[in-house]
Amino acid sequence: MNRWFPALLFLAVPAILFGQSLPLQRNGQTITIEPYAPNVVRVTLSMIAREAAIGPGYGFVATPEQSGWIHTVREDGADVYKSQRMTVIVAPEHRRSPNERLPDTAKFFSGSVPGTDISVTLPDGSSLAEMNGWQMAELNQKDDTLKNARGIKADDLPLYTVGASFRAADDEHYYGLGENQEGYLDHRQRPITCAANYLAPASPSYCVPFLVTNKGYGIVWDNPSSTTIYPAFDGETKWTSTLGRRVSFFVIAGDTTDEIYEGYRLLTGATPMLPKAAYGFIQCKQRYSSQAEVLAVAKGYRERHLPLDIVVVDWFYYTQMGQYDFDVQAWPDPVAMNKQLHADNVESMISVWPRFAPGSRYYDFLLSKGWFEHYASGLPVTADEPAPGKPVDGMPYDKAGSDIDTTNPEAAAWWWNLIRDNIAAKGFDFFWADETEPDLPPDGAYLSIGPGTQYLNVYPLSHTGAIYDGVRRDKPQQRSLTLSRDAYLGAQRNGTIFWSSDISPTWDSLRRQIPTGLNIAASGIAYTGNDIGGWQDLPYRHTPSHTPLIDPTSARNNVGQYDDYPELYVRWFEYGTFLPTMRTHGTRRYNEIWSYGTEAQPILEKYLKLRYTLMPYIYSLGWFTHQSGAPFMRALFMDFPHDNKIANITDEYMFGPALLVAPVVEQGASTREVYLPDGADWYNFWTNERLHGGQTLTVKAPIDTIPLFVRAGSILPLGAPVESSHSQQAIAKVKVYPGANGEFMLYNDDGTTYAYEKGDRQITTLKWDDATGKLKQEGATAWDQKETGLVEIVH
Repeated sequence: MNRWFPALLFLAVPAILFGQSLPLQRNGQTITIEPYAPNVVRVTLSMIAREAAIGPGYGFVATPEQSGWIHTVREDGADVYKSQRMTVIVAPEHRRSPNERLPDTAKFFSGSVPGTDISVTLPDGSSLAEMNGWQMAELNQKDDTLKNARGIKADDLPLYTVGASFRAADDEHYYGLGENQEGYLDHRQRPITCAANYLAPASPSYCVPFLVTNKGYGIVWDNPSSTTIYPAFDGETKWTSTLGRRVSFFVIAGDTTDEIYEGYRLLTGATPMLPKAAYGFIQCKQRYSSQAEVLAVAKGYRERHLPLDIVVVDWFYYTQMGQYDFDVQAWPDPVAMNKQLHADNVESMISVWPRFAPGSRYYDFLLSKGWFEHYASGLPVTADEPAPGKPVDGMPYDKAGSDIDTTNPEAAAWWWNLIRDNIAAKGFDFFWADETEPDLPPDGAYLSIGPGTQYLNVYPLSHTGAIYDGVRRDKPQQRSLTLSRDAYLGAQRNGTIFWSSDISPTWDSLRRQIPTGLNIAASGIAYTGNDIGGWQDLPYRHTPSHTPLIDPTSARNNVGQYDDYPELYVRWFEYGTFLPTMRTHGTRRYNEIWSYGTEAQPILEKYLKLRYTLMPYIYSLGWFTHQSGAPFMRALFMDFPHDNKIANITDEYMFGPALLVAPVVEQGASTREVYLPDGADWYNFWTNERLHGGQTLTVKAPIDTIPLFVRAGSILPLGAPVESSHSQQAIAKVKVYPGANGEFMLYNDDGTTYAYEKGDRQITTLKWDDATGKLKQEGATAWDQKETGLVEIVH
């Protein structure tokens, strides 16, 4: 690849303020540099001029903003774009003497494009991202890329394999890129395919092509097709997308990690405040088969005075897939059911699938409209294209119908209206958008926006957006909440929580959930969680390596001979207490917290109540995410960038600014090693013992204890006991952990409406002065300052 000439930085033309971003020409390549903020810039390259001039693709809401940028041209022909935060240099056009002899190899191996170099640096010249090559290769047999044009109409060709490579420092680490469940955190030297894939090797995956590094920058890759990233092999990080007509990406610079997320928020949209119920406990299983069962579960929590906010109705409540009705034998009066739940301060969520089976009441209508995912022939998507005129629903093992194409705005609006009139009208509060991969993949078929292979990862964005937009329009007094299996760039703005799909109920799965969740959160998808306990069926028998720490005897009717499952469930529940969303789910006979035996129940009750004790803290973290775009479940690199020991710690994380969580993920373990990051002192949450950072400790972890540490300087507001987020919760205690100055923004609002967007909210800034030992409030009064015993200084 050619590099820019090492010419002196003399200017051939005077500096000019940015006007319109005019494309540059480089040996037949068209390059556009578009600022979006002083620290955010978009780079676009194509051999097709018009493609380099088109705006960004799906998921983006920002518009270019060029104020504060200047464009100059160096004497050597390099274009230089500069703001107070970053500099972008586009190498000059390659010039060669006509008498210069090309190497013999260049006649045969010249690459798919002439090549250019684009560097992004800080104002002092230190490197952020250096693109040292790109490709726009015709589909061909040698590279086995012709298959990517399978099922694509001639009118939608040509398409290309597109990609770029970036210099990789020896100590650079990489995080994000959506959901990959293989169990690592740092992507360095681990190839990753960024794609929605229910059949991915370690459990389902999905793609959010946003990569955050420890080097002060992030890259948002603007291509929705399946994209493979090869991080830091041979000093380069390569991105290769299956189909496209250009390379388009954003570089976001940040003095802190949170500033990178501010850039992501700018580009793709803010994460709204969720209904307060979403921060509480969500009870689910596969599946509650009748309204009587749902009401009995809610009654069980209320009679035991245990917190519960949402109960979930999973699939097959209907008479047929796509019927959007209720089987009256099991669900005789959903309206009355929801009235009773609401009277008990419990809200309901219900599964709404995108599938419509042949013979269901809307199938022919959707077929006539062309609103299914379809082949080029117009027939609905199937595993293999059927004979003309003979559509087949589903895969050979999946006969549940075809998926509605919600990338089509008309279809999306119709689908929401169907949910509103048939489901929400019966009192259901929130919706579970299952199968957002979608499970009948558009790869090789068509969405309304174009070839499914080209737009493979977009579906979760439009699908969750259909519900969010509908709720904002038709139910303006209620915050939207959707549970989705998958995400894409911008899906966080759709009032959605995401879960890690159909995982197994094993210790291995529990271990891998931690780095999986941390990378999802690092992708700008703050509200991530998983099925506490795992979704798949329990094996009838499992003999553990160590004596179970929970006696399974009293849970045999639920766990069979899986002797260590109650222990696994307890450890998983402890971990789930410190997730952005706490939801239990799974294919078990019973799944309530009294279902796992007499030894497990008091521990589960302890952590369920702890979740609600922490509600003032957790809900305030939601406001932090709304304002900043940054997640509040945080891999350690986000808060301790100068600690070189934390790059790939997969089983610890920060939950907000105060709490370090170290789940126990080994069967039979009653201790575990915990690394306390350098640069802070720490307190054991359970004992108040003060410890220095920068050391690894072996800590006690009996079955009822998750290792939990509090960073010195933290202010931790704790709430009075409540059984629902709908109850008024007073601040019962504010714990201050000395050792550094501290500040915490305590947030509250009505918890149910969007009035907070108009300023109807209460914000109290709590400030701890470590030198004077004083805590003060600024802003809204969170409690009476004269109230004795409320503030506790931990010693």
